[in-house]
Amino acid sequence: MKQKDIALVVVIVIISAVISTIISKTLITSPKNRQAKVEIVDPISPTFQSPSTKYFNSNAVDPTQLIQIGNNSNPQPFH
Repeated sequence: MKQKDIALVVVIVIISAVISTIISKTLITSPKNRQAKVEIVDPISPTFQSPSTKYFNSNAVDPTQLIQIGNNSNPQPFH
């Protein structure tokens, strides 16, 4: 590199550093501007109310039970 090229690179680096500093200060907010107001939430209690006996009782339908339709004796139905 020639002497003029080195000086030109140094000037470009300084100018780009100043411009990037100015842009970053405008885009990135300061800590006092970063504060947000939020709602205060009531804590969750560890106790729960009993579920309604209208839906949760001993006579209610249990949807987790296996339902078998017909008599299928084939152990591999998809082969």
